[in-house]
Amino acid sequence: ISPADAAALLRENKTRFIDVREPWEFATARIDGSVAMPMGEVPSRANQELDPEEHLVVLCHHGMRSMNVAVWLRNQGFEQVQSLRGGIDAWSVEVDPAVGRY
Repeated sequence: ISPADAAALLRENKTRFIDVREPWEFATARIDGSVAMPMGEVPSRANQELDPEEHLVVLCHHGMRSMNVAVWLRNQGFEQVQSLRGGIDAWSVEVDPAVGRY
């Protein structure tokens, strides 16, 4: 999903952002309201903390980790999962320049 389309869903409260970057990355730059769930923790936390019926946007730095997590989640029955194209870096450039880049 493009940053602009994801931002529209977030504004309308129609999605939840799942940030799969490492804690230091989340501390460096984050999108308000996103849930920190490092990639390595997703298998142990997903079924306890995420709703398979909810629309989720997974994000990382540039989009590679989030794509892998989105595919994994879909394979686990989370059908409304999308990866944020270009990650938080693209979000900073296209949606909210107040979000730091690193």
